[in-house]
Amino acid sequence: MTMSTQTSPNIGAELMLTDADELPRRRYDRRGRRRGGPAAQRTPLAASIVKWALLGALALVMLVPLYILVISAFKPQADIILHPLAITPDMFTFDYLWNALTSEKFNVVGAYGITLLFVVLVNIFCIALSAPVAYVIARGRSKWHLALLLVFVSGLFIPGQVTLIPVVFVLRVLGLINTIPGFLLFETAATLPVTIFLFAAYLRTVPRDIDEAAALDGAGRIRAFWSCIFPIMRPVVATIVVLNSIGVWNDFVSPQIILGPGSGIYTVTTGVYAAVGEFSTDYTVLFPTLLLAIAPAVIFFIIMQRHIIGGLVAGATKG
Repeated sequence: MTMSTQTSPNIGAELMLTDADELPRRRYDRRGRRRGGPAAQRTPLAASIVKWALLGALALVMLVPLYILVISAFKPQADIILHPLAITPDMFTFDYLWNALTSEKFNVVGAYGITLLFVVLVNIFCIALSAPVAYVIARGRSKWHLALLLVFVSGLFIPGQVTLIPVVFVLRVLGLINTIPGFLLFETAATLPVTIFLFAAYLRTVPRDIDEAAALDGAGRIRAFWSCIFPIMRPVVATIVVLNSIGVWNDFVSPQIILGPGSGIYTVTTGVYAAVGEFSTDYTVLFPTLLLAIAPAVIFFIIMQRHIIGGLVAGATKG
């Protein structure tokens, strides 16, 4: 009795030490972490270093040209050529930017107005046409609806530049070449594939109970869609507006060919091309003009970028 009383504390202490030693080991083994000791702990650190190094290199590739563009808009031509990456108070001046704003070759205010008009009209026409089509495809149950979706999505695999030549022939036959309606028709058609694809993917996550409730209240399918379903599509509509706006604003080939220099209608990008000399390049004109052209698009993207990701993942995480 005495021996058992004396040995019990020792056995209990040994068990406690054994459990204390084994508990971290069991926990890490069960969760699959740090099983290899210090060598395994170095692996996530090395992977993190490689990841951030790649991201940093990619950021430099994208930001350095933008940095050169911005600082070159405020420097003389000699400094742009001799010191492309440097900017000092002696070089810095607003004169070239002001000259670009008041240039007779490129009416910046007029180009802003025309391009903004195109952006607004293309978004209105695109959403008005794509939303009902996507609703029919999303609510359809037959193979024909899937085939219709594939027909529209196939337009994503055709570069827009490839279709310009047949589009020019069609618009010429219709008498719409070198006109604003012809350009709007082409730009709207070019935005339909991605818009219908995103709308249909989002609408498939919207419960059909909303349609049935609207039908019980006496609403037809058209009224049910615009009154009950379309307001729910606000996240994906915001995404489409951002993508289409940036695409139309930055487009150069389509307005240059469809509108043409002879029409006298210049967007921001075609106006920049018209402001550049034919036989020589004046960097004090080129860089300020380019900065004025891209500044609204960059600011708009920075403000609205959260809507792009939010709208793209809204359909995947909803309901």
